[in-house]
Amino acid sequence: MRLPALLTATFVLAAPAMSQSGPAPFTIAESGRSFSRLQDAVSAIGGGTGTIRIAPGRYRDCAVQEEGRVTFVAAEAGKTVFDSAICEGKATLVLRGAAARVEGIVFMRNEVPDGNGAGIRIEKGNLDVVNAMFLDSQCGILSASDPSSAIRIVHSTFAGLGKDPDGSGAHGVYIGHYGSLSIEKSRFERGTGGHYVKSRAPRIQVLDSSFDDSMGQHTNYAIDLPNGATGRIAGNTFVVGPNKDNYSTMITVAPEGRERSSAGLIVEGNTATLAPDFEHSTTLVGNWTKDAVIVRGNTLGARITPLASR
Repeated sequence: MRLPALLTATFVLAAPAMSQSGPAPFTIAESGRSFSRLQDAVSAIGGGTGTIRIAPGRYRDCAVQEEGRVTFVAAEAGKTVFDSAICEGKATLVLRGAAARVEGIVFMRNEVPDGNGAGIRIEKGNLDVVNAMFLDSQCGILSASDPSSAIRIVHSTFAGLGKDPDGSGAHGVYIGHYGSLSIEKSRFERGTGGHYVKSRAPRIQVLDSSFDDSMGQHTNYAIDLPNGATGRIAGNTFVVGPNKDNYSTMITVAPEGRERSSAGLIVEGNTATLAPDFEHSTTLVGNWTKDAVIVRGNTLGARITPLASR
């Protein structure tokens, strides 16, 4: 699977720590107005629709979106870095407007006392994340519940996530009771705890992505559907690492209790292998229900069972 050039952490970590002096870095594309603070640009859009172009640099700014439809876009993809920037004790971007789009931005080193520091906390509205990176934090993206809205993640990287000092459950992506979650052509690696993806949404799609746990530490599942879901998980690559807290299963179906049917969930065309130092057997899909989950056409390495009832 070929992934875009942005999806290499070495490129971003080599970016210079630029200051915010000089021209105001946050510009509303539609009006040309520029602001020295990200929050001021978001507030200027208010309940309308607007795009905030962010100049290259390393920032400690954060923002809360209360309304409207806002696009946050890096002027140069991969060169806009938000480092240890937290609003409301939650995340760099706290989103509860009608919709948001985040494109080309890097979020890193987000930690808070409750263990759920994130690059993005989405509490309401639709969210599109494109060509973004989430590095060395507790969570990448964390959501509240909004059953009428959807989250879509494309061409993005999640690495070094899952740190959680009090054990409350940090994950790379953790989606609550949203309407749906779609992940495409994205990369998950080097987890430091929790699951790479955990989603309570009733509809799930994970396509053409990679889950490389070979350098993970204290990790659990690659994809956790704790209450069940329908949808499709296809064309992905999984590598099971040797330093897991839970190595039994890569993909789960309703391990925390069945709240909805998962009949017709399709897991197909994936490739799964074990890292060289992995000493156990494991399962591609663990099903805690009696629903007819479809597992077919996957390429599995030695000591990997396609499907197991739990």
